[in-house]
Amino acid sequence: MFQPTTRAFEGATFSIPAPAARVPFASANVASAKAGARPASIVVDLGADIGSKRWWRGMATLGAVLGLAVTVALNPAPFETPAQPELAPTQFAALDSVSVAPLAQRPQGLGFHQPSARVTALAEPPERPRIEVAARLREVDSFNGALRRAGVSAADVANVALLAAGHTDVKSMKPGATIDLVLGRRTDKSQPRPLESLAFRAAFDLRLEVNRSAAGDLIVTRDEIAVDDSPLVVAGDVGGSLYQSARAFGLPSRVVASYIKALSPKVNFQRDVGSRDNFQMVVEHRRAETGETETGNLIYAKLGGKRDIELLRWVHNGRTKFFLADGSSAVEGMIRSPVAGARFSSGFGARFHPILKRQRMHSGVDFAARTGTPVMSTAPGTVIFAGRNGGYGNQVRVRHANGIVTTYSHLSRIASRSGQRVGAGDVIGNVGSTGLSTGPHLHYEVHIGGRPVNPRSAKLPIQEQLEGQELARFKAELQRMRQMKPVAVSHDA
Repeated sequence: MFQPTTRAFEGATFSIPAPAARVPFASANVASAKAGARPASIVVDLGADIGSKRWWRGMATLGAVLGLAVTVALNPAPFETPAQPELAPTQFAALDSVSVAPLAQRPQGLGFHQPSARVTALAEPPERPRIEVAARLREVDSFNGALRRAGVSAADVANVALLAAGHTDVKSMKPGATIDLVLGRRTDKSQPRPLESLAFRAAFDLRLEVNRSAAGDLIVTRDEIAVDDSPLVVAGDVGGSLYQSARAFGLPSRVVASYIKALSPKVNFQRDVGSRDNFQMVVEHRRAETGETETGNLIYAKLGGKRDIELLRWVHNGRTKFFLADGSSAVEGMIRSPVAGARFSSGFGARFHPILKRQRMHSGVDFAARTGTPVMSTAPGTVIFAGRNGGYGNQVRVRHANGIVTTYSHLSRIASRSGQRVGAGDVIGNVGSTGLSTGPHLHYEVHIGGRPVNPRSAKLPIQEQLEGQELARFKAELQRMRQMKPVAVSHDA
């Protein structure tokens, strides 16, 4: 036992109490270990006391366990299974028909099983009580032909055509139009199915439905479709290309072409139009409540920049033309060039003929262009000649108002006939090299009173002017167009 002690350290006195009596934790084990006693166990650590009797006993035990495991693994006890009866040939064939195997070994498929006594054979397979068909008009097709091709009887086709004729002209339906049909049950397979109902888009603002009543008669019903006729207004900058800038707004190419054609008598698009100039168009546009849209013709055209010009489409004397803001016709004289984008290659006056090798009067002007390029009439008129004319080759002559006649020579193809009425910009032929010609070009002449004049300098008095109340109505409509707001404005230079 420890006794408390008292020690002094440099004037300080500390008292250390004696610890309580206790037994060491491993005193018994330590004592037994010193005595050499070992606990009895069958588990032997083969990593200790190698070569001792205890180690050899562990190795013998391990060998016995492994030998028993190998013996059991190599001699498994058989499982008792009941004997299966042999399959009859028909049973084996039925089983083989639904088995899985490569196609190279045998054909696969479900075997045919004979019906039982409860199965009653039908005299003929049943038909569907009604079928739904969608008939579509082809490129070369008719409304009646599409119905007959879908299986509608001739009598029903005649009745439907008669009913529809009172509401629309089915001949005006465009290729690709769809007709929804419902055909009913027929009494005999040799007869066509009766028509139960039919529906189709008869016009942009009209849908027709034909239904069979309880009495068996076909009755037509009109379904009016609300349409917004507000014109489409588009404005933007010319940028790198007027055509591409206008097309970027979704305008059809024919509308952009109409804009360029309407302004071409007053504007040289290659010289007078810059990238910072702006354009505006008002176009006929309709939008149905069902979501479809339809773009019509150009109504109003404006070009601003180096020179401001406005055009409005107007019906005058039964003909539709474009007029300037002052009421004068846009076609003040001849169209400057009968070939769009052509290069001016030879002027008016005396010159040395490249083929005849002598001095000769050149009574017109030449425009060089590729063979096949369209040639346009430079003013409204009537074709008085279309055919071969000696050294001029294929030629077309057009008589205009005020005794003016224009000629178009060396054509590769003539696209007009004598007596035909043509307008300014209408194609009358194509550039060629027929007659006395050294290459593809158009020889263009203008005659006034039977005498040739220089088309590039002569004043050609072909013009119309609105007057009186018609001029007042024209200016009121023009002011309405000016007040319309565009749907979008582009600022890309």
